[in-house]
Amino acid sequence: MAEPLPELIEEFVSNPQADDPAAILTTLAGQDDIYIATLLESLPVEPRVSVWEGIPRDRKLDILVEMRSDPREILIDATPDGEWTAIFADIEAEDLLELLDSLPNKLIELAFTALDEQQQKHFKAASQFKDDEIGHWINYGMLVLPLNAKVRDGLRLIRRNVPSHCDTIFLINRSGQFSAAVRLTRIFGSPEHVPLVELTEETIPALKGKDDSTTASLQLQRSGFASLPVIDDNNQLLGRLDITAASELVNEFYERQVMASAGMDEDEDLFAPVAKSARNRALWLGINLLTAFLASWFIGLFEATLQEVVALAVLMPVVASMGGIAGSQTLTLIVRGLALGQVTNSNIKALMIKELKVGGVNGIIWAIIIGIVAYFWFTNAALGLVICFAILFNIVAAAIAGVFVPVILDKLKIDPALSGSVILTTVTDVVGFVAFLGLGTLILL
Repeated sequence: MAEPLPELIEEFVSNPQADDPAAILTTLAGQDDIYIATLLESLPVEPRVSVWEGIPRDRKLDILVEMRSDPREILIDATPDGEWTAIFADIEAEDLLELLDSLPNKLIELAFTALDEQQQKHFKAASQFKDDEIGHWINYGMLVLPLNAKVRDGLRLIRRNVPSHCDTIFLINRSGQFSAAVRLTRIFGSPEHVPLVELTEETIPALKGKDDSTTASLQLQRSGFASLPVIDDNNQLLGRLDITAASELVNEFYERQVMASAGMDEDEDLFAPVAKSARNRALWLGINLLTAFLASWFIGLFEATLQEVVALAVLMPVVASMGGIAGSQTLTLIVRGLALGQVTNSNIKALMIKELKVGGVNGIIWAIIIGIVAYFWFTNAALGLVICFAILFNIVAAAIAGVFVPVILDKLKIDPALSGSVILTTVTDVVGFVAFLGLGTLILL
């Protein structure tokens, strides 16, 4: 049974004997690669390197593959050059593809020469695709037979080897083009003389090598198959996408979305150097500063109003906060819909109407509540009326911005998860302040 990760982290951080390879080996005995990779990512740099040095060489490659690139690079830099030949002894094309962005050129060349001829061919084929295209991540272990094969041929093939997450045999024509697929479960129990084409699936999606990796992975997850064929533009069978690779790609996508919403990289190391972390985060802090100055400029236009009615300054954060929260709820919904391919030109109008209705209902409810609170707080009915209308207007505006900002960014090929929240916050702040202070100027002065 795996020792709880927090306890193991504490043990390696506080134990002065953590650099003893024998002790490390004993502690980590029986733990899987993902567990050890997560442990290493959770340790400060010095104990991380100490633990890494105590891990057997024959396990280091698999552990590196499971790690994020930033913490992985620290361990790569800390590994002596003489160890890499042993580490790369059993490397495969998919491992090298995963490590490609982390390894220096000299290690990429060393790893490539460690691949056998077939694996080198697979690596070159996958390298023709970008890392956001599914052709970059395909599995070349397949069950393949010609179109004229019979059940006996299928049974013979299955007895030799069945790759993991492989539930179908792909049938190809004489030109190597994908034609159909047969589930393994249909082969068992069928007469041996029956042609496999009589047992094929009526429909099985075939993915194109240049398809977006996340879209293709989601398609596999919904297909009911453990893997799907990947073909090129000429219908030539390239390989297959299996459910493990698809799940990892989808998980990475959603992690990237979460981190991007804060202007950060999903590969950010918990213990990255201060200078590097500060540099990575400085850009979005600067962008937020510009938007904050923009909101402040609009507030400055109503300086005279604020001097006359101090209560407006007290209530301003309420207006901005309510608009920001309402807008972020809509924004999150739309960003998810765009990622899943659910938001299109054909349904955007209906979606806009629905979000306006939701914003209207919530706007009316919370505008009345906040207006009443403001009235009793400052004993000023006019002030309650001002904030009531400002809240309603800002929540409705937030709903509109929450729909259109991510849609427009997506059409401009800009990741809405990365910049949508910054733009939305600016819109709701400016609209909220102008509505609140503008009404205050008209009604209270």
